Amino acid sequence: MTESTGLRAGYLAAASLVRPALNAIMSKEWQGGHHIPESGFIVCANHISNLDPLALGHMVYSQGHLPHFLAKSELFQLPVVGGILTRMRQIPVDRARGGNESLVAADRVLAEGGAIIIYPEGTLTADPDLWPMKAKTGAARLALKTGVPVIPVAQWGIHEVLPKTAKAPRLRPRGTGRIRIGAPVPLEDLRESTLTRSVLETASERIMTAITGELEVLRGEDAPEGRWNPRTGQREADHRGQGIS
Repeated sequence: MTESTGLRAGYLAAASLVRPALNAIMSKEWQGGHHIPESGFIVCANHISNLDPLALGHMVYSQGHLPHFLAKSELFQLPVVGGILTRMRQIPVDRARGGNESLVAADRVLAEGGAIIIYPEGTLTADPDLWPMKAKTGAARLALKTGVPVIPVAQWGIHEVLPKTAKAPRLRPRGTGRIRIGAPVPLEDLRESTLTRSVLETASERIMTAITGELEVLRGEDAPEGRWNPRTGQREADHRGQGIS
């Protein structure tokens, strides 16, 4: 992606602060970097800690790409933080308005060969065992509309450095932020389909299944059957996104 000199300078300045800080509080272990395309792709990841975006952004930036996140619009209204996010071309998601404007903005970044990062669950996982939840369909819609690769990414260990309810990171013992990058999610058979609810849910489940598979490797255990649905507060059976139902 051809980024302006000013934008790259902004990222460089942010990286000069963020990377040393992250390296100070946790070690890192990254796997599968060869799956990151040269340009124009969507990273979809599980969400286990408020520290996830910095850790994942660090990884994507280190792979030679400027990370563009879809983030809740409330963050853009914060003093200082909002201005920084806007200048670094992050993308606000207004949930009250359905998030359509954010998808248009993300489409522009991808059309220019950029990297978009999305947490398909839309929030930190509510699964009691921290497995990926049932996804919203925004990431699938963007992927099918643009045709760019979707790269599944699993994160683990970061939640031990900054647990969900913590206000400050745990510095001792020093934790390890582990990130595993998988092969592109197979969505080719859905790309020419009309974007019905069924198609979007099938694509979304394939994305979450791919993320879960990478997380199983990181955790060294199998995920439980079904997927946590935050609306019902229980685990529900799924069909692993194999086809359109």
